[in-house]
Amino acid sequence: MENLVLYEKVGVIGVLKINRPKAFNALSREVVDLIDEKLEIIKADEEVRALIVTSDGNFAAGADIVAMVELGPEEASKFLFSDTFNKLENLGIPTIAAICGYALGGGLELALTCDFRIASEDAKVGLPEITLGIMPGAGGTVRLPRLIGEAKAKEMIMLGGQIKADEALRIGLVSKVVPKEELFDEAMKLAEKLAARPKLALKAAKKSINNGREQANAIQREADIWSGLFATQDQKEGMRAFVDKRKPQYVGK
Repeated sequence: MENLVLYEKVGVIGVLKINRPKAFNALSREVVDLIDEKLEIIKADEEVRALIVTSDGNFAAGADIVAMVELGPEEASKFLFSDTFNKLENLGIPTIAAICGYALGGGLELALTCDFRIASEDAKVGLPEITLGIMPGAGGTVRLPRLIGEAKAKEMIMLGGQIKADEALRIGLVSKVVPKEELFDEAMKLAEKLAARPKLALKAAKKSINNGREQANAIQREADIWSGLFATQDQKEGMRAFVDKRKPQYVGK
């Protein structure tokens, strides 16, 4: 059986890697549940001082649309990744997303939960959910505006396009862009610098910054709005059109 999520320790640095290359590392329910299991291991390990989240080829090309097409609102609510993403965001150590290739939809939302984001020159990021008759539902409408500003976030969310690494750097979505072959080494350098800082002070600083956002209720409200869209004809049409590789015909119902 394929190991869909890999985890290893490199000294005091944890490395969490999505391993579903044939599907562009798309986030299925199984993949996210495995990430959740690894996060519990990391939380319990006092030796781990920083965490890198990454993948080979593509960071994560969104959620598994085929698995979502026929969901109703209640099923969609159970499918959501928010609990696991919140767990990653609130991990008591610094976290770094090393982004290569595509980071789309849930993949970008995963990266947004990390404290730092470094991208390779080939990276393309976006929240294309609007083109499927839904919206981001795992923190995207909450975390992205707070990171890059409301106007640019609305452009990305409401148009559903993709931006390249240089644009992501310009708007502050990522902090650094490097050649692809240097991506992991650059993330490791940052992780090692962070690991050398005082552990308790880092944890306190991160907790204080996160508390200042007061976003827990906002993310739950986002989840409720997102799952409600699975009662609409447009959601079914958008996702069926994606699977069928045709242009959707929306009716506003």
